[in-house]
Amino acid sequence: MRIDDFDFHLPSDLIAQLPSAVRGGSRLLHVGASGALADRWFSELPTLLHPGDLLVMNDTRVIKARLFGSKDSGGKVELLVERVTDEFEALAFIRASHAPKPGSRIQLSEDITLDVLARQDDLTQLRFPRPVLAVLDQLGQLPLPPYIAHTPTDDDEARYQTVYANEPGSVAAPTAGLHFDDAMLDALREQGVRTAQVTLHVGAGTFQPVRVDDIAEHRMHSERYTIPQATVDAIRETRARGGRVVAVGTTSLRALEAAAQHGALHAGSNETDIFITPGYRFQVVDALITNFHLPKSTLLMLVSAFAGVDAIRAAYAHAIAERYRFFSYGDAMFLEKSCLEKRPPE
Repeated sequence: MRIDDFDFHLPSDLIAQLPSAVRGGSRLLHVGASGALADRWFSELPTLLHPGDLLVMNDTRVIKARLFGSKDSGGKVELLVERVTDEFEALAFIRASHAPKPGSRIQLSEDITLDVLARQDDLTQLRFPRPVLAVLDQLGQLPLPPYIAHTPTDDDEARYQTVYANEPGSVAAPTAGLHFDDAMLDALREQGVRTAQVTLHVGAGTFQPVRVDDIAEHRMHSERYTIPQATVDAIRETRARGGRVVAVGTTSLRALEAAAQHGALHAGSNETDIFITPGYRFQVVDALITNFHLPKSTLLMLVSAFAGVDAIRAAYAHAIAERYRFFSYGDAMFLEKSCLEKRPPE
């Protein structure tokens, strides 16, 4: 397929700049397995879930990954940490008039200077004088997506984080999870809906555009994920009871499907650059809770693979007409796996 197959016009005023007044206050577009659409509120999610279903959530925590400093020459530098590689080192995207060379240094403050170690494609390996996470917590800024125009506030630091965030490492929130509050999670458990966790640290590559016309030529940035044995066991038990595996967000889905690419789902940690496009056969996930995604994005391709290209086109056209709010702070969708999408022959 071509990149233009995943384009659509979005009025700029539908890009949500702020979250809903309260978690769970967003709208929810239900896309059925046949492509049928129903307008709901996120507070109605319990009516779409059944006792025995399993919600799988990404428990990653967003780090303050954006840093500002200066080169040896005095030129200004903006850093976006892509990944913490060990206690004192990280890979980062660097924005500067001229990229700093290996062997040079970047000063963040009077007492914190980074060593530029090496280039890795479009990323730079940096060494920190103190633990990376401690420096980010002290000097870093929350890395709001580029389509959110304001400087991060204290409210963003609370709301651009899921209530179940636990493992620090992401530079972008798993935004489908932002709609959940503790009260809803408690209500779902009382209803007989179980929960399980995976960890996938979202990298800065999530914002990188697809720059090729033929999507088969696109290559994803690799991301680190972990599937606990308890989650594998919960999925097996859910299947045995006839329940559904419901991924909360595309990151949870990508972690689960990556871990099942070579056969049965297995526990452990690994890297994935899985790129899910129409024609993909889903191995683990039966339903998906997700936000609305950018035109021509890999995530729009993923949901098109899951719910069906035609169904997603119709759903997005409906959402625009009904003035749903889009992207990270926007409204949500509940997608059932398509029973109509044509698959390529075996």
